[in-house]
Amino acid sequence: MWTKQHKKRHFGRLVTPLLSAAFFTYFGYHAINGELGLNATEAFEARRIGREAELATLVKARKELERKVQLMSVGSLEKDMLDEKARYYLNVSRADEIVIFN
Repeated sequence: MWTKQHKKRHFGRLVTPLLSAAFFTYFGYHAINGELGLNATEAFEARRIGREAELATLVKARKELERKVQLMSVGSLEKDMLDEKARYYLNVSRADEIVIFN
């Protein structure tokens, strides 16, 4: 026999939408502001671009140093480079010369 003692509640209809809204809110927030979210990705990209520029500067300086070492190596020793380095390190110059240090 069927009785009407059980009162119909409408809260059961709200459980699934509330859980879904909480789920999407939680994961949506972390997708934007989390450790691997959109904001963190933008900050990472900015650091990456800055470090690439620094790397390019360091590579350029290293190539310049390698070129100078190549000029001073045994097989291709240039007298001009040897003279320049000797005068710089020994602090020697002639009276009629003008010395400009970089």
